[in-house]
Amino acid sequence: MHIGLIIAKLVTMALGFIIAFQAYRGYRRSNSQSMLYLAVGFAIISFGAIIEGILFDVVGLTFQNAGTVATAIVAIGMLTILYALYGRDSKKLED
Repeated sequence: MHIGLIIAKLVTMALGFIIAFQAYRGYRRSNSQSMLYLAVGFAIISFGAIIEGILFDVVGLTFQNAGTVATAIVAIGMLTILYALYGRDSKKLED
């Protein structure tokens, strides 16, 4: 794997975790379940940004299999964010 690609993936992961942390702080302030799902979704996507390289370089999976796993993880993160945006917020239902 090229060093430029590794740096780009690490930056992407760091930005994703910063966004996830800010969403988590929003959840702590507002106690909104949507913010919690948003934080979890961004954390999963951030993890998915680097897992392909780990599976390919460290574990030894083929590039295609590593890409499939990474894509599945990112899809799970996107589904979580989608749920945060369109799912019901139990706190708002109580109000």
